[in-house]
Amino acid sequence: MSTMAEARLRFFGAVGEVTGSCHWLQTPQGDVLLDCGLFQGGRDEERRNAADFGFAADKIQALILSHAHIDHCGRLPLLVKRGFSGRIYAQPATARLLRIMLEDSARLALADAKHANRRRAREGKPPIEPLYGLEDVEAVYDLIEPVPYGERQAVLPGLSFSFADAGHILGAAITEIWVESRGQTRHLVFSGDIGSRGTPFVVDPTRIASADLVLMESTYGDRLHRARSETIAELGEILENAWQSGGNVLIPAFAVGRSQELLYWLAKHHRDWGLSRWRIYLDSPMAVKVVGVYREHHELFDAEALAEWHGPNNPFKMKNLKLVSSVEESRALNDVSRGAIIIAGSGMCNGGRIRHHLKHNLWRPQCHLLFSGYQAAGTLGRALVDGADHVNLMGERVKVAAQRHTIGGLSAHADQNGLADWYGGFANRPPVWLVHGEDPARRALADRLQQQFQAEVSLAEASSEVVV
Repeated sequence: MSTMAEARLRFFGAVGEVTGSCHWLQTPQGDVLLDCGLFQGGRDEERRNAADFGFAADKIQALILSHAHIDHCGRLPLLVKRGFSGRIYAQPATARLLRIMLEDSARLALADAKHANRRRAREGKPPIEPLYGLEDVEAVYDLIEPVPYGERQAVLPGLSFSFADAGHILGAAITEIWVESRGQTRHLVFSGDIGSRGTPFVVDPTRIASADLVLMESTYGDRLHRARSETIAELGEILENAWQSGGNVLIPAFAVGRSQELLYWLAKHHRDWGLSRWRIYLDSPMAVKVVGVYREHHELFDAEALAEWHGPNNPFKMKNLKLVSSVEESRALNDVSRGAIIIAGSGMCNGGRIRHHLKHNLWRPQCHLLFSGYQAAGTLGRALVDGADHVNLMGERVKVAAQRHTIGGLSAHADQNGLADWYGGFANRPPVWLVHGEDPARRALADRLQQQFQAEVSLAEASSEVVV
């Protein structure tokens, strides 16, 4: 437990990058973590995930989770494995999604370890252990305490918090924290990931009136998204061109948020785009489970999505939609050469069933590959977006002849205008520390906030310390 007379914030992830969200709040009463996410990308990131946290897990009293994306929650089982035993506070929908995300992550960790150990055995090296297992995920879930939006929750003496809707994915939260520091109550706001206005299913991000310090994401701090209406029109055009090409459409998509939004637009424009001629597959056991969580928590939907939910365009009830869970059904899609829209994980093509579909379709000129989400440096998705002519897939070198499309207007993250608009809700213009963004994005957003609001803006650095 900390013995300092003031609260301090230190940064252990999502600093100059968009994965590995983890921030350590040290207070006179005890220590709390904000998120504990996986680093995503290449082998360097895999090594960072297995390295020491930079703090003692068993000294952390509690953890407040912003949302269930793996770059925010993915190291929770490792945290517990290394000694954390405090409460994990999460919005109820996030709590439901968390098990789905972490169980999938544990299975991927096991598969990665098995693959690596086959190679290590041939090289005469000792085996390695997976990052964590399903038993560690179960231990995480035993510590979860759901907290609804708007309910103030005491964590430690002199430290409490409340969640507000971040408009990012179902259950995503902005966290307001009140902590006693330097003889007064300080008000810290952690943005989590801020969503784009008008994103289907979720309400627009909550604006907070005041704070003493803001910890803010900056993923798209250096760019503006296309209008969503233009993006949807482009999606319809791509599907029409793909039909004329006579191939399949492959869409790598995150299981939480993006997969459901794509189904929303396909249902809404089912007649306009002539989608009855297509077969639509959601080929992701995890995304199928997430659909179940959406059904359970549809009270969180925005008004338009609620109307669609109760009307004829329910996105999960399209007649030509197949929710694919079994391996056999997924493999059968390898024999489909045309007329299929296949939405599959992972969103950055680093794992999951999308890699099998890429192997069987990338070399076909009539195939259309559609990217609708962020592709981190070092991922297969980024290599494809950047124009790679050949890629390695499951031990084979595959020529890339498919037609590639990138549509940015479906992002679940606010762009620079959206981020500036959210910060503009603070009437007192509090100082800002930017995290969860690559440095060009952070610098651009810092310039925007300084010029528009005369804000005091700093870029968080790894292990650096801020007095709250």
